[in-house]
Amino acid sequence: MHVLILGGTTEARGLAELLAAERLPGLRVTNSLAGRVAAPRMPPGEVRVGGFGGAEGLAVWLGEHTVDLLVDATHPFAGTISFNAAGAAATAGVPLLALRRPGWAPVAGDDWHEAGSLAEAAALLPALGGRVFLTTGRMGLAAFAGLRDLWFLVRSVDAPGAPRPPRTEVLLDRGPFTLDGERELLRRHRIDVLVTKDSGGEATAPKLAAAREAGVPVVVVRRPPVPEGVPVVSGPGEAAMWVREAHAGHRPPGAPHVSG
Repeated sequence: MHVLILGGTTEARGLAELLAAERLPGLRVTNSLAGRVAAPRMPPGEVRVGGFGGAEGLAVWLGEHTVDLLVDATHPFAGTISFNAAGAAATAGVPLLALRRPGWAPVAGDDWHEAGSLAEAAALLPALGGRVFLTTGRMGLAAFAGLRDLWFLVRSVDAPGAPRPPRTEVLLDRGPFTLDGERELLRRHRIDVLVTKDSGGEATAPKLAAAREAGVPVVVVRRPPVPEGVPVVSGPGEAAMWVREAHAGHRPPGAPHVSG
């Protein structure tokens, strides 16, 4: 049985590690990484790097490599590949599962402002603060490039390119982050508004607690939906069970479907 994991996330690596530890006979695992990070943390198993050429190219790859199960464990905001995966799975007749970490939820004391896109987030900023901690990654900075009166601290794993806001300081770092570290960062840079995507997970959540303590408003970009008809689990253990049941001869739940 051949399983293709569309990965690049902590959850994808966790799934690959669980499957490697189980040593199921005849199980082959291929991890697919987009290649957008210069030095990714490599999971166990076979690894391929780069795109497939859209839904059609992925469907061809699934057939040529005799893939039996497809797990979409990409970042919650990697919307294009998720819809390509749904289309490819439907075309190739391969069962598909989406592995998505749960999103964050506001708690007492939070001052959250939701946005449906980076452009909407940028439009909210002038009324909220002048010194922005931007934690949406290096892609998409063009949405903020026109905000010439605001100062930005941009944190990302790799250096962002242009276009980007003219008053920008770049901080290259990779999670997990600590609450003490995030408190100090907000204090040192005099941050008065935070922008984040609703990525979920524990690795980058301390910034939300630090913002709550400091009374800093947070602009939260909502995540895109999982394609209709694709079953979803929230953790690597559930995804590993899905693979394990298929390996034992049980048909995985949720036949591939993509709405037209």
